Amino acid sequence: MNDNFKIIYKILSALEKDMDLQEFDLEKISFNTLGISKERWAKYIQMMVDSEYIKGIHVYYDCTGELEVDNSGISLTLKGLEYLTENSIMQRIYKSFMSVKDVIK
Repeated sequence: MNDNFKIIYKILSALEKDMDLQEFDLEKISFNTLGISKERWAKYIQMMVDSEYIKGIHVYYDCTGELEVDNSGISLTLKGLEYLTENSIMQRIYKSFMSVKDVIK
């Protein structure tokens, strides 16, 4: 899995993990926490909104060019949960395949 998808997976996983909480702490998935640029983070968030994996957040540039985040209650959607499930299964299959490949060598 390349780094782009690892970051997206981390964001979705954090949202899933905290579903029982009334409010999600956005700092858990901030660009600083994830070790990426603010611009890349904003693009990931926008891609996940556009793909309907998350909702309740809007990232945009104001008239001065400053990146703004309108978090009205970020949350994971059913489509986001499906993404997590499918990718965790694929990760397990990949790891199993790599283990078998190492044994065969």
